[in-house]
Amino acid sequence: MNVVFAVKQYVSKMIEDSGPGMKVLLMDKETTGIVSMVYTQSEILQKEVYLFERIDSQNREIMKHLKAICFLRPTKENVDYLIQELRRPKYSIYFIYFSNVISKSDVKSLAEADEQEVVAEVQEFYGDYIAVNPHLFSLNILGCCQGRNWDPAQLSRTTQGLTALLLSLKKCPMIRYQLSSEAAKRLAECVKQVITKEYELFEFRRTEVPPLLLILDRCDDAITPLLNQWTYQAMVHELLGINNNRIDLSRVPGISKDLREVVLSAENDEFYANNMYLNFAEIGSNIKNLMEDFQKKKPKEQQKLESIADMKAFVENYPQFKKMSGTVSKHVTVVGELSRLVSERNLLEVSEVEQELACQNDHSSALQNVKRLLQNPKVTEFDAARLVMLYALHYERHSSNSLPGLIVDLRNKGVSEKYRKLVSAVVEYGGKRVRGSDLFSPKDAVAITKQFLKGLKGVENVYTQHQPFLHETLDHLIKGKLKENLYPYLGPSTLRDRPQDIIVFVIGGATYEEALTVYNLNRTTPGVRIVLGGTTVHNTKSFLEEVLASGLHSRSKDSSQVPSRSASRR
Repeated sequence: MNVVFAVKQYVSKMIEDSGPGMKVLLMDKETTGIVSMVYTQSEILQKEVYLFERIDSQNREIMKHLKAICFLRPTKENVDYLIQELRRPKYSIYFIYFSNVISKSDVKSLAEADEQEVVAEVQEFYGDYIAVNPHLFSLNILGCCQGRNWDPAQLSRTTQGLTALLLSLKKCPMIRYQLSSEAAKRLAECVKQVITKEYELFEFRRTEVPPLLLILDRCDDAITPLLNQWTYQAMVHELLGINNNRIDLSRVPGISKDLREVVLSAENDEFYANNMYLNFAEIGSNIKNLMEDFQKKKPKEQQKLESIADMKAFVENYPQFKKMSGTVSKHVTVVGELSRLVSERNLLEVSEVEQELACQNDHSSALQNVKRLLQNPKVTEFDAARLVMLYALHYERHSSNSLPGLIVDLRNKGVSEKYRKLVSAVVEYGGKRVRGSDLFSPKDAVAITKQFLKGLKGVENVYTQHQPFLHETLDHLIKGKLKENLYPYLGPSTLRDRPQDIIVFVIGGATYEEALTVYNLNRTTPGVRIVLGGTTVHNTKSFLEEVLASGLHSRSKDSSQVPSRSASRR
């Protein structure tokens, strides 16, 4: 179950099916992103695709010597663009691929528009999602719910994305969902409807143990997306932001022109592939090794190119050298910027207190540490608000809850009203009242003993103590202990054997920390394959936008007004 491979295969097949000759790839805004995640431009160029165009761009030239490969989402808008295109074709022949199920009536409209008979074929290739890592996919949807319920347009897009994923991996799963979430149940039903309606598409070879789709809601764990991260991929997203593998470095002081935007893709960057899950300290020493390696291979300035053979060797090695040079300067720049931000924003200290808020249960120590950091001028308003949010979520119903005082501290620090209001919005979004699970206190004896032993042993790394709640959920699922009264099956049948192929989908967005959990579980659990997806992949900034978009904040009280005691204990 490799989502990058699945999408890549679709793109390769489209190009191969169109046969030899020069081609143009016609895409829409979304499919452009989908393709760019699995193929570089230079890779596609080698397959005789010399032009990349958007179906919605008005001023495309007529080029009858090119074949057109159209890869489009089956939206009304795209069908209309295609109809216009076929009435006045700009290319010699058209191979049309939709990224999802297309209605018969739309196909009929296209056939009627194709008076010049330029369409060679129309097919459905289910690459309708963003393949981020081999085991991680996203739909790039920010703000999928209004209140606790789906925004109808986003529900429809998510259903399409999720069913396309299942089709591309050739899985017809049993479905379980988080009972405490109305949105999870709704999505489960919509996916089931599509599987029932398009039953012919879902007729795959039966496996002994059927695959399982588990639908979860971000509200159940609002802690994970609020934490600073210390593994490479997660940290880059948290501090710099990754958008379809691209990182905007234009704000980096003194950045050179060619490094203003860089691409980090494990598919064609060996250093990134080997380091994306390692922690920051290891990255530092690996960068050093990369640099030293590069210095050795660097052509000597005074190297004499005396013979033809010398010149030939130099030219042959140059592309390798150039590529390595690009990799080195890119990663040195990225790691350098991460380093600068960590010290400028005092993130080691901030992160230590975040981890304490997420993993320990000592209220007075936590409160003291949060108050201390709020006094520190190096701590930004963003990090200050984030600490108070973590405190508010963890100690929401604690008898000595001091949230009103912390809100006053935020105001005194000069933290904007937007962030102060977000504190209560986050509690409204993912507080105790909403959660179907107990995020903080381990209930069974085994978990309590584990925590006790962990306390005795000391923690190997104070910055990475936290494990997402997803880890526990998947651990229980794999062992057959995930409670059916909390995660019921949709429909009458249940799974008797331990699941082997698991697809987890998080409404409201997954995180790179959860992707790391899945990566480790895949590595250490033989016979189990897990793929994680979400409406998006969050960092703290985008998660807070998700909370704002849900509109829950407008119903919560303005937390800049200090509430009375009874009001603060919702």
